[in-house]
Amino acid sequence: MIWTIIAILILFWLVGLVLDLAGGLIHLVLVIALIVFIVKMIRGK
Repeated sequence: MIWTIIAILILFWLVGLVLDLAGGLIHLVLVIALIVFIVKMIRGK
């Protein structure tokens, strides 16, 4: 489940980067996704 969410967020980030949509907001979403990913990796779940 978490991998699907991360993949979708990264896809949205790439689309936003290419189309320049929602500027800073999409980068904020990416940072949140990375933080969630790192926490999951640290916990080992």
